Amino acid sequence: MEHIKQRLLAFLDPVAAAAWLGTFLPRLVTAIVVLIAFYLLAKMARRLVALVRRRTRLDATVASFIDTALRYVLMTFAVLTALGELGINTTSILASLGILGLTIGFAAKDTLSNVISGVFIFWDRPFVVDDLIEIDGHYGRVQEITLRSTRVVTPDGKMLAIPNSTIVNTTVASYTNFPHLRLDVPLTVGVEEDLGRIRRIFVQLVEEDDRYSDKPAAVMVVKAIND
Repeated sequence: MEHIKQRLLAFLDPVAAAAWLGTFLPRLVTAIVVLIAFYLLAKMARRLVALVRRRTRLDATVASFIDTALRYVLMTFAVLTALGELGINTTSILASLGILGLTIGFAAKDTLSNVISGVFIFWDRPFVVDDLIEIDGHYGRVQEITLRSTRVVTPDGKMLAIPNSTIVNTTVASYTNFPHLRLDVPLTVGVEEDLGRIRRIFVQLVEEDDRYSDKPAAVMVVKAIND
């Protein structure tokens, strides 16, 4: 107890406190400047990626992945550099994080699974930004693909954040990956109607609409005869 008291009195000594502040404050200012510099650098990198995307027609999904990766890398370097400026041994911190990471990995395995699945989605590209997809019964347009989740906007305006691990382990239906999509339109007609005449009318309506493809041509078939 006496030793702790002496250390406390030595720390509260005005001369010692002034000397400590004189050494620490310049380091603190430098660390803050480093963080601001890296933050501005991350903003510039994001604008550069957007500029390259506009000029080279870079895929939105690839641009999103590059932007996310650059942001994480730059901010990691920023934190490590700032800690180094404060006189903190970052090497020992990294070693400690390696051990701590194992513990966190077991506790946050679902989050890590989503991150790894996000990398697989970026790499495999089963869909890209602006695609129309259906995942686990949810249909909508892909707004953004992050390392943790995929954001899908439904036709009624809801935004669904679907975990990437769910997407990797679920069948994904894409409605825009291929140039042709068949639409099945069910029709119910009276039992006394002329099916041949009805077939000619509806096929003609499709043939006169430029939104529909001529090859393969539209067909109309009878699936059931009711009472």
